[in-house]
Amino acid sequence: MPAPPTFDLYVLRFRYRAARADSITANLLRGGFGSALKRVSEADYQRYFTPRGVPGSPSGFADLPRPFVFRLPQPGLLQMNIFTTCEPARAVFQKALEQIAAFTLKTCEEEPVQVPLSPPGEAIARLRVRFLTPTELKPAAEPGFGILLSRIRDRVSALRALWGEGPLEIDFRAFGERAGRVSMTRCELTHVDQFRTSKRTGQTHSLGGFVGTTEYSGDLAEFVPYLAAARYTGVGRQTVWGKGEIVYETF
Repeated sequence: MPAPPTFDLYVLRFRYRAARADSITANLLRGGFGSALKRVSEADYQRYFTPRGVPGSPSGFADLPRPFVFRLPQPGLLQMNIFTTCEPARAVFQKALEQIAAFTLKTCEEEPVQVPLSPPGEAIARLRVRFLTPTELKPAAEPGFGILLSRIRDRVSALRALWGEGPLEIDFRAFGERAGRVSMTRCELTHVDQFRTSKRTGQTHSLGGFVGTTEYSGDLAEFVPYLAAARYTGVGRQTVWGKGEIVYETF
């Protein structure tokens, strides 16, 4: 029998010293990292930072999901979640980070992570999701469970297909239908307006979305592993800019 599916990644944690106390944001990291990676290796910049789709590509979009997200769990700590399990990208990513003038890296810890995607043995009837950074799930204004889990499922499958062990071999429609039967029992969200302006193009992009807490009730066990994966991948639009960071808990 084939092994149960997993979502594999590497987590790099860097201790750093910032040039200014308030200078480090996920948006700055994304922009600074792109510029530095381009200087370090044009080929790696094209492959990892500006991946382009082709007809039939796994994500279904022209711009493929990048194989990393940044997290800033606390001052002085930078976390980079890397989804390129099949390729030796970690060294070139670290070299690029070392070129960013806004901070100086002091130490680095590397942790391989494997998230099982098989449901746990016990039943789970209630859970809570916290949206820590602005989250955007088009076309939905609220994160109904069916929309939320469908977006997570698609992102996990696309990242696996492009950078890891291959696309998920599940019935996507049936998965979405089961998730759609889960009820939202609490929704306390606040909309946040944020924007960024590209220094290269001068264009302004919205980085807004909702933050807050939702709770759900239903037959939830099969979906919990995907929420566990989404803690690392983020969900929704513009995760590479720090959007869509979530955590969850069962109760």
